[in-house]
Amino acid sequence: MQPILIVDDQPENLAALRQILSDERRLIFARSGEQALAMVKKHKPALVLLDIQMPGMNGYGVCRSLKSDPKTANIPVIFATSMADVGNEAQGFAVGAVDYIIKPLSPSIVLARVRTHLSLVQATRLDQSYRDALHMLGHAGHYNDTDTGVHIWRMAYYATELARAYGLDADQIHLIETASPLHDTGKIGITDSLLRKPGKLTREEWRIIQTHTLIGYDILAKSHAPGFKVGAEIALHHHEKWDGNGYPDGLAGEQISAASRLTAIADVFDALPVTRSYKEAWPVDRAHETMLREAGKHFDPDMITVFDSIFDRLLEIKAECDTWEAKCDSAFVEDIRFVPLSDLDL
Repeated sequence: MQPILIVDDQPENLAALRQILSDERRLIFARSGEQALAMVKKHKPALVLLDIQMPGMNGYGVCRSLKSDPKTANIPVIFATSMADVGNEAQGFAVGAVDYIIKPLSPSIVLARVRTHLSLVQATRLDQSYRDALHMLGHAGHYNDTDTGVHIWRMAYYATELARAYGLDADQIHLIETASPLHDTGKIGITDSLLRKPGKLTREEWRIIQTHTLIGYDILAKSHAPGFKVGAEIALHHHEKWDGNGYPDGLAGEQISAASRLTAIADVFDALPVTRSYKEAWPVDRAHETMLREAGKHFDPDMITVFDSIFDRLLEIKAECDTWEAKCDSAFVEDIRFVPLSDLDL
């Protein structure tokens, strides 16, 4: 378990904090700003309790240094200081602290603040683990396929933009952003020779390909986490059609979830302009026109109207992703994670 780092140049303050926190977790100590940075580098603490007034580098300088380094920027810093002016407290938050405790220290307050921020650290780590699992399953679904890692994230950008334009609320948009890359998770259960087969599939081969929806659902439905639940729904039904002629359940209209209907549009729009083992890339204009003609048949007509209304924006996203992909070597492309478009290094 990661320790708590306590930084103060006064031995009596270190002793007081030792007494308050010794039962919480392992403690390490530093008596200067410079020593504090060395201890952070060596021990990677879960949290730093930091005095401000110290000889040499003061607490503000330590905090600035930690927050400027990506390796330590997420370590929460709590100032524990006798500097009680509002301006001092404001400066503490300005340099990146998460809390500010004024001396003399109350044991109950110190314990409550430390426990709160350690709980937030744990929650953040669990959330990151959850996102990592979503990413890995999304990537695994295309491991045997001809798609690069870019496909699932580019398609997720399209689905997110469509969800926003369609008027879904922020929570629903976030779930679609998170879950839509899982749509083909079930392809992990289909042999690569079949997924990569050039030319037309036999009837039996097509039946096997269709089972990827059931395999994906079976994998993802084992979790009750919201992202996985919506991902399971999308994996099962993103090949259903508005007119009821899709698979695996032959659902029609609004029997198909909004998330699945939106993902279907994003998935098809992403696939048509791309070369696959069984087809040549379509010109974007042809893909656009064909999808408009499928309103009320393959696709929800209202959603296709939205698709058409933001088509220029979708082309911008495509261009940004194409530029991004071109700048990446193949090894990196296979491990791309979903990041906001504004964060792409173009």
